[in-house]
Amino acid sequence: MTQNPAKARMLRGEAAIGVSVGLGSPYAAEILSRSGFDFVLVDLQHGAWDDNLAALAFRSIALGAAVPMARVTGNDFYAIGRLLDRGALGIIVPMVNTAQEAQDAAFAVRYPPRGGRSWSPTLAMFHGTDYAQRIDDEVFLAIQIETVQAVENAEAILSTEGVDGLWLGPNDLARSMGVPFGSPEHEQMILHVLEVCKRVGKIPGIAADNNLRHWMDHGFLFVTATSDAALIIDNAPRFVVGRDAT
Repeated sequence: MTQNPAKARMLRGEAAIGVSVGLGSPYAAEILSRSGFDFVLVDLQHGAWDDNLAALAFRSIALGAAVPMARVTGNDFYAIGRLLDRGALGIIVPMVNTAQEAQDAAFAVRYPPRGGRSWSPTLAMFHGTDYAQRIDDEVFLAIQIETVQAVENAEAILSTEGVDGLWLGPNDLARSMGVPFGSPEHEQMILHVLEVCKRVGKIPGIAADNNLRHWMDHGFLFVTATSDAALIIDNAPRFVVGRDAT
């Protein structure tokens, strides 16, 4: 099994830049994997994916240089296992609010004795014949802190053994706080979580969207720059010739 280069990069203190895909196209995922991103994140929580399409996407991503990762629909033992069995090398778990929920996620991601993942690696063997022996070291688990409750519990959540890092959800956090996105209070809360993450020695990440450089300058290492849908929305109007594309 090859090393997870995105995880290795982040452990060296270097940023890994990725893109999320939600439109349900393994072909688009492959193209984006060949476009220079360090990882491609298949978003099952909000995207148009089922298990079989996700499996095809992981294989398609592996044809390029990027690492196949997935955001699971929820913090469910069996849902996490099914994505790992199909070839995801990174798992992002949304809406983790307590240390117990973080422990549940960590338990689902790795095989015994480090976790409780059920044994059936056949569909993921395209990563290499030694997949089962190496995956527990190569897999990357990021939990999402997206609520005020999660921020209050951030140190306990991020100190959980088996949690490699976080992928902060700024939009949901702003809504949970009841403040405008990008307001000083919002940014202060994000930077507080970043500091906690650094203090406990975990990899800090964020859905950066249009603020990629801003958050990387602050020290976030697991960063999504955009999505497949946003790339279309942002760029398609440039090709509407002779019309008001606004």
